[in-house]
Amino acid sequence: MAGGGFSGQDGVGTVPCDQMLANHVAQLCDGREAWVPRELDKATVPIYRVEPPDILTIDVMLQVPHSTYGLNVGDAVSLSVVGTFPDEPIAGQYVIQVGGVIDLGFGYGQVEVGGQTILHARTLINAHLIKQLRSPRVSLSLLNASGMQPISGEHLVGPDGTITLGQYGSLPVAGMTLDEVRHSIADHLSPFFARPKVSVNVYAFNSKAYYIITQGGGQGDSLVRLPYTGNETVMDALSQINGLSYVSSSRLWIARPDRETKTSQILPIDWEGISQRAEVQTNYQLMPGDRLYIAHNRLVALDGAIAKMVAPIERIFGFTLLGTSTASRLSGDVLGKTSSSGYTATSLRN
Repeated sequence: MAGGGFSGQDGVGTVPCDQMLANHVAQLCDGREAWVPRELDKATVPIYRVEPPDILTIDVMLQVPHSTYGLNVGDAVSLSVVGTFPDEPIAGQYVIQVGGVIDLGFGYGQVEVGGQTILHARTLINAHLIKQLRSPRVSLSLLNASGMQPISGEHLVGPDGTITLGQYGSLPVAGMTLDEVRHSIADHLSPFFARPKVSVNVYAFNSKAYYIITQGGGQGDSLVRLPYTGNETVMDALSQINGLSYVSSSRLWIARPDRETKTSQILPIDWEGISQRAEVQTNYQLMPGDRLYIAHNRLVALDGAIAKMVAPIERIFGFTLLGTSTASRLSGDVLGKTSSSGYTATSLRN
């Protein structure tokens, strides 16, 4: 990389990229480099922890309200009464109507059960029917609670690290594993549902990514951010951008940040060995935060640099040539010839 370099931690000196890569290759040959996961010798990544802006798929399989749930308008209940009139049975599905009442039919009237639990509503219905029937036996159960908002679906982890569960509030999940998120959601929903069963999966791994930087030969670098799924190698990453471009060289390396030492680890890549000879030594397994850098071709970069220097001079010469040509066409000789021609034409007409 012409003119490029890496600065030390103190920011005082710089080491040319080629020299740093050469030193790193020497370390690899001497066996002083720590083991690095690569193709055919991959490492298992740590347990995934949720971070913004991941998207989670949450499925609540048992969304059953507590026995203390109060009936609302639109709720569907199953009602069955033994001991009714033969021509007016009470059995089937009934919907709580406006005003919180349940209509038992023309001969029995309505009973107000809005806001009551299933047990209390059954007592109210029994007390209402006992005025007309000798010994009614009432069976009542909840079929569908209209006031319950569905939770299952995709949920985005917000910038504050929380997910929103609609009317049931929000809870923090950043930094948790999927099992921890599942238990946290189940505990959060326990006041609303009886023993909720929750499953959680990652729909989109948006928080973990690696980067591919392609040096543009003096025309600007391109940067691509790709989501990390845990199994990508150098070849997998390059296949996402359709390989190397015209301006790229075979000089590639991975810059891997190290959180513990606050430095970076440089892993040179033998592209010809990976692609032409199926060598796996430098087909490294990528990690979150890796920078896969593709250096430009020096000849292409030189051509671009020369073009940048020559282009202004070409424009100056172009303007100069255009001005000279224009002045020559508007010179006295051209005007004289035009005047003579005009005089001759006038004389001929006379």
